Amino acid sequence: MESSPATEGSTARTVAARSSILDSVRACGVIAGAKIDKEELRRRITIPEYLRRAMKEAVMEQTTSATASKAGVVEELGQESPEAPIVVFVNSKSGGRHGKALLERLQELMGEEQVFDLSRVKPPQFVQFGLGVLEQLADLGDDCAKSVRQKLRVVVAGGDGTVGWVLGSLGELFERREPVPPVAIIPLGTGNDLSRSFGWGGSFPFAWRSAVKRILQKASSGPICRLDSWHVLVSMPAGEKVDLPYSLRHMGECTLNEDVVTEGTVPEKVLCFEGVFYNYFSIGMDAQVAYGFHHLRNTKPYLAQGPVSNKRSSAGWAIMLCVRSIVALNLHNYGSGRNPWGHPKPEYLEKRGFVEAHADDGLLEIFGLKHGWHASFVMVELIDAKHIAQAAAIRLEIRGGRWKKAYMQMDGEPWKQAINEYSTIIDIKRVPHQSLMISGE
Repeated sequence: MESSPATEGSTARTVAARSSILDSVRACGVIAGAKIDKEELRRRITIPEYLRRAMKEAVMEQTTSATASKAGVVEELGQESPEAPIVVFVNSKSGGRHGKALLERLQELMGEEQVFDLSRVKPPQFVQFGLGVLEQLADLGDDCAKSVRQKLRVVVAGGDGTVGWVLGSLGELFERREPVPPVAIIPLGTGNDLSRSFGWGGSFPFAWRSAVKRILQKASSGPICRLDSWHVLVSMPAGEKVDLPYSLRHMGECTLNEDVVTEGTVPEKVLCFEGVFYNYFSIGMDAQVAYGFHHLRNTKPYLAQGPVSNKRSSAGWAIMLCVRSIVALNLHNYGSGRNPWGHPKPEYLEKRGFVEAHADDGLLEIFGLKHGWHASFVMVELIDAKHIAQAAAIRLEIRGGRWKKAYMQMDGEPWKQAINEYSTIIDIKRVPHQSLMISGE
C-alpha cells in the first residue's frame, strides 16, 4: 500500500528533526571521543601572551609598528610556538542568549586576547593589523611569531553570513600574504548550511559548555578541505536606490563591457555593486520569503528568537515563467540542510550532460522552484527541484515592465532589487582562489 504525500511529508520532517538532534548530540561529543584534558588543549592552541597582547593592541589601535616594537621588548627568550594556534571570532548577537555566554566561555579557556567579539572587532581589521603585527615581528627575527602566523587556524562562531564575512576577509591574503588560515565553525545561525557541509553540525550543541573543548580539539587537528567562492556583480540603471545587506558593497558608476549582449535596452549610466557568496545565490520566491522574515526579525525580534522559530559559459538557457525561483547552488546543503539538487543517478547525469556535484568542482548547480507547493515538497525532500543546468559562470538579465522590484539573496542575506524597463545584469564568476575549511568529520 502506497503512503499518501501527507504521510511521506510527515516522515520526512521527522527524519529531518532527528537528523538535527543527532547533529547536536554529535557536537556534544556524546557519541564518540574520550574526555579532553583542558590543560593539554590549552598548551596545544594558546598563543604566547606577548603575541596575544600584541595582536589585540594592533587591532584596537589599528597600527602594527608601535605594537611590534613594544612586543619585541617584552618577548621572553625561549618562547615556543603552540602546535595549533587558534583565534576565534564570535558573533555575540547570534544564537539567542548563547552568543554572549559562548564568548565568555571561550575567553575563559583561551584568554581574552585570543577571542574576538565581532560586534567590536571586524574581520578586515584583524587581517590587516592582527596578522600584520605577527608578520612584522617575524620580519624582525621573531621565530615564535613566524611559526604562529604560519600555523594559525581560525574558528568562527556564527551563522552562514558571519562565516562568509570572515572567509571573504581572509581571502584577501591570497593576493600577497599567504598562508591563509583555514576556518572551522561553531554553528550559531538559523540555517547553518556551511557548518553542515563541513561536518560541524546544523545547530548549537545542547551541552555546549562541554562541547566547546571538543570543537576546539577538532579545529586544531581536523584535515583541510577546499571550497569554491563566487563573485557577484550587479549592474543596474542609475537613479534607482537599493538597500544592500552588509555582504554587498556599492562600487558607484561603472561601464558594461562592450561584449555584453542583452535582449533589452541598457541605460547610458549604470550603477554597480558586488559581493561574494559561498553557498547560494537566488532570485524570486524564496528570496522574497527570506526578505519578509528579515524584516520581521528587525521590526519584531520577539517573534524570531532562536533557530527553531526562525525556520517556521557561452551557452545560454531560456527560463520560462514555469519557475518562481532560480537558485545557483554551490553546496549540498540549502535551507537548513536540505538538498534540492538531490542525488541524481549516473545514467541521468550522463543523459543531461551533468557531473556529480562537489563544493570544489568549479561549477554551480542551477535549479528552479515552480511554486509554493513544489517548493514545499522539495524542502521535505519528497522530490528534487527542477534541474536547469550546471555552469562555471552565469549571466542573468532582468527587466521590470509591470514589476517594479525583484527579490534576491546571497547566503541568506536578502535584498529588494529595484527594476524598470532597462536591463539589470547579474554576472556570477568563480573567484580564482578557493577558501580553506577545516573538516569537523
